[in-house]
Amino acid sequence: MAVTMEEIKKLRNMTGAGMMDCKNALNESAGDMEKAIELIRKRGQAIAAKRSDRAAAEGCVLAAAKPGFAAIVAVKCETDFVAKNADFVALTQKLLDAAMNEQFESADALLNFKIDGRTVADLITERSGVTGEKMELGYYEFVKGAYTVEYMHPGNKLATIVAFAEENVERQVARDIAMQAAAMNPVALNRNEVPEDIKAKELEIGKEKAREEGKPEAILERIAMGRLDKFFKESTLMEQEFIKDSKQSVTDYCKANHATPTSFKRVNLNQD
Repeated sequence: MAVTMEEIKKLRNMTGAGMMDCKNALNESAGDMEKAIELIRKRGQAIAAKRSDRAAAEGCVLAAAKPGFAAIVAVKCETDFVAKNADFVALTQKLLDAAMNEQFESADALLNFKIDGRTVADLITERSGVTGEKMELGYYEFVKGAYTVEYMHPGNKLATIVAFAEENVERQVARDIAMQAAAMNPVALNRNEVPEDIKAKELEIGKEKAREEGKPEAILERIAMGRLDKFFKESTLMEQEFIKDSKQSVTDYCKANHATPTSFKRVNLNQD
């Protein structure tokens, strides 16, 4: 039977596959739409298995925010050429839209969610079959708060989201904090939230440097604590110098503008 252009377009809309791939799948399945979808999925699975050892270092990072919730979704692929493809970006956007609507609590919940009858995991696999590259859900991050904001750096490789305690934070103020997190890559919101293993590592580095400088063993701990304090000021969001005015800290800027960040997330596919 002859395959119609309407059927090809319908299959393309359902799977994101190319026109010729859709036509071939429909011809092979004798026009059976479900069988055609399965053929495209199997092609993606075969490619994914074949390229499982390849590095998916490129990709697309998108973020969005609304009252109470913000999310970042990153879908990874092998090459920047595919990462910039309109259909690949559209797939990432589709996943982000689902995340914003459903407010998933984990990446697994997103992967298992069904869109048009197929799981997100299947959609990614099918896209892999279209491009011939390994693809995966690289990151799914979210924050909750009275007010949330997103920042996406041009190029779709870096994004941040921030939650605030107040409902009516000025948009530009919130965006400034999101941009701070993007630019300065803080390890935590404040010193109390820095993981213990990072604190221990920084203390040990401080002691070792002091030894190399010939400092007495009896004062190494005190010197290391001083250097840890400096680390907190450089590496926690609230204690960092504000990028728009180094004379004040982020805490100072937030207090002056009645904004209290409660959490943030940052995703960067580029090397920091």
